[in-house]
This record gives sequence, C-alpha cells and structure tokens, in this order.
Amino acid sequence: MSFTDPIADMLTRIRNAVMAGHAQVAMPNSKMKVEIARILKDEGFLEGYEVVDGEHEGQKVLRLKIKYVGERRQRRPVLSGLERVSKPGRRIYTKKTDIPWVLSGIGVAIISTPKGVMTGARARQLGVGGEIICKVW
Repeated sequence: MSFTDPIADMLTRIRNAVMAGHAQVAMPNSKMKVEIARILKDEGFLEGYEVVDGEHEGQKVLRLKIKYVGERRQRRPVLSGLERVSKPGRRIYTKKTDIPWVLSGIGVAIISTPKGVMTGARARQLGVGGEIICKVW
C-alpha cells in the first residue's frame, strides 16, 4: 500500500494511539520516520522506538513506545499535540532567522535541513534553515 504522505500517516497513528491510551504503536519503516522518532525520544515525548521485521519478507516495521506519566488511574500522555506543517501539496520552508517557536519553547519544531533532521533549537544553533516537517507539544 502506498501513501501520499507517510509522515502525516505516522503522526496520525501516534495521535490515535495516545487518544486511545495504547502503550505502543507500529507503522511501516523509513529513514525519515526513524529520525523523527529519534528526536521525539531525545526530547522526552516517547519512551523508545525499535525497528523490527514485519510479517512480510523484507518489510521492516517501526514500533514506538508512548510515554505516560502518573499512576494507572491518573495516567496522562506526555505528548499532547502533533501538527503536520509542510505537506506534499504545499511545502513550507524557513530561513534560520524565522524558525518558529512552538508554544513559547515548550514544544518542538522538527526541521529537515541540509545537515539532517533536527529540532528547531538545534537548527538555530547551527545557523541553518530548512523544511518544517511538524510541530510537537
């Protein structure tokens, strides 16, 4: 099955799993998805991620472990929002001086730059702009 926008599919799967209270979510693997998962783990939104073999031969699956805080009854997800910014129909690029702040620095903007996929804060440090993939808070 092919998707028009696999990154939006990933974000929707994460959003649905968080709303349903699932501990983990699986999706088809790609390099970009692994980089986004790495950033989400480093920023504390996910407990972890792993790439495992899928049901079909040669197919890999990315499995994310969603992070929650609190005891069983008062359990709340760390991740409260995901928003896709740049889409296949309309790409959104930013200069190094115009990298957006997400919720006054509480959230994270994930940006694809010539130096790799990174957070908005890291792109500001390195002085590079790029395509704004998504915002997470």
